[in-house]
Amino acid sequence: MTRQERQHRRYAHEAAITLMIPGNEISGRTRDVSRGGLCATLSEYVAVGADIEVDIQLVFEDQRQSEALRVPARIVWCTSVDDGYQVGVRFLPLTGETAEYMTMFLRYLAEDGEIEEAAAVSVDDRFG
Repeated sequence: MTRQERQHRRYAHEAAITLMIPGNEISGRTRDVSRGGLCATLSEYVAVGADIEVDIQLVFEDQRQSEALRVPARIVWCTSVDDGYQVGVRFLPLTGETAEYMTMFLRYLAEDGEIEEAAAVSVDDRFG
C-alpha cells in the first residue's frame, strides 16, 4: 500500500499501550498512530486475527502519561524484530464518546510541532 492509498494520516509518536488479550495484558510502545490503527513494539507475540482492546496513553516530556483511551481492535500482523515483536493493530469501529476522545487524541498529535507524518513503508520494505 502506498502513501497515497492510506486512508488516515499516520503520526510518528511513542505512546504507551497495553493490549488486553483474554487472560493476558501486554505492554508496549507505539511507533506510529492513525485514526485507523497503530504500529507498536511489544515483548510478546500476539496472534494475527485476535480481537483485543488496547489502552493508549500519551507520554509527555516529563514522562507523565495521559489517562488511557481504550479502543476495540484487531491484530493484523505480528513479526519478530530484534528481541521483541512489532505488531500492526487495526481499530474496530468506534462509537460515541470513544470516537470523540480518539479525535482529541489525534488532534493533540497534529498540533504538536515535533510530530511528523510517518512514511508509509511496507512490511517487505522494512524487513527485506
